[in-house]
Amino acid sequence: MWRDILYLVVGIIGGLVAGFFIAKHMFQKQLKENPPISEEMIKTLMRGMGRQPSQKQVNQLMKQMQRYQ
Repeated sequence: MWRDILYLVVGIIGGLVAGFFIAKHMFQKQLKENPPISEEMIKTLMRGMGRQPSQKQVNQLMKQMQRYQ
């Protein structure tokens, strides 16, 4: 009786821990394969707002974006 409950609790905890690490690994892999924003996206965004971006401005925005990731 007590053994069954113990096995159940250990199984649930083990499953939660394994699921957490698997999900974390998959999320990091997706971010590496599909970065959230690129230099071209920033340039397109700024052009859409009516500004002609310089490379210095693009680099500054990229640094800010990487700092918050």
